[in-house]
Amino acid sequence: MQKLTGTLRSYPWGSRTLIPELRGLPSPSTRPEAELWFGAHPVGSSTIQDRALTDIIAADPVAALGSRVYGQYGDNLPFLLKILAAAEPLSLQAHPSAEQAREGFERENRLGIPLNAGNRNYRDPRHKPELVVALTDFHAMVGFRPLDQTLELFAVLACPELDRYLTILDPAAETDSLRGLFTTWITIPSAARRQLIDAVVAAARNRPACGDWISGVLSTVLELQERYPGDIGVLGALLLNHLQLSPGEALYLDAGHLHAYVSGLGVEVMANSDNVLRGGLTSKYVDVPELVRILDFTSLSDPVVTPVDGEYVVPAGEFRLLHSRLTAGEELLVDHDGPSIALCTSGTVTLGDLELSPGEAVWIPACDPACAATSASTGELFIARA
Repeated sequence: MQKLTGTLRSYPWGSRTLIPELRGLPSPSTRPEAELWFGAHPVGSSTIQDRALTDIIAADPVAALGSRVYGQYGDNLPFLLKILAAAEPLSLQAHPSAEQAREGFERENRLGIPLNAGNRNYRDPRHKPELVVALTDFHAMVGFRPLDQTLELFAVLACPELDRYLTILDPAAETDSLRGLFTTWITIPSAARRQLIDAVVAAARNRPACGDWISGVLSTVLELQERYPGDIGVLGALLLNHLQLSPGEALYLDAGHLHAYVSGLGVEVMANSDNVLRGGLTSKYVDVPELVRILDFTSLSDPVVTPVDGEYVVPAGEFRLLHSRLTAGEELLVDHDGPSIALCTSGTVTLGDLELSPGEAVWIPACDPACAATSASTGELFIARA
């Protein structure tokens, strides 16, 4: 077991305060700090004493990963753990399934698109299911909302320009309706889309705030229009579930679900992939046909995950996440049959002979014995394991 040095990623949507303040560093930072990666992804591997974790695993993958994980994933650590800090909305995006990722990766390789090219969609042949646990209030737009609720929203807006699209929507054919409406909106000429958005925004401004879920959706619509005027993401916000997570609450997203995290600080664990198909709310490469091809238009009624005995159990085979709040004198046995990464997010936590402060993590290879986690006062620990 050794301390990991995470890889800090700076993206325009990142916060200048959330990660520095968590780590007890000067705030605000000189540039946005969007994500702190703990893992062995090829484009952003963590290090141990200046040695990349990818190299450490490659040197003895069975010892690092264990025979079970090595037999299934080769010398690839199957998960990636992050601290995510959003001051502004992330791009409107979705991730491919495992089959779509393999096919897309091979296709773009045949086309000779470099892995680091700006117009590359598939940077690896893996899918990217992901779980996010809120550390602060965390606002996200995730998955298509059930159609009956969206029809309720349209009725409240009473926007004639929006109502023209009601003919596409049939509650008896929800998935086809959502596919038809979103595909229409994302492909109409930009001038027509801007006219529709202007009408929706005007209707949203005219609707008195009532403190209900519709008011929350319309508030986000207005905020997105301010940041990305005329962007398809403004319309996408009308169709997605809007969640406000409190600290400790979590959401899980599988392949194909359209989403955009809006604001807040969280711990995120995902399959070890960087495949993202973007549709809007970004200056990065947008591939509309490919995004529509991989989208899952099934409505997502409840993406919230409730932990069971501190563990967030999700369908993804690549990871599990355990969340523990330790009080003074309490001991947590950290046992495992595969590789783990433990991350402290508040207080101080001692694992073996290593003391962790918020924002610090340790690598626990499969060959290590079980160890105890304790805290002198209070401490919060997340353990991601394969």
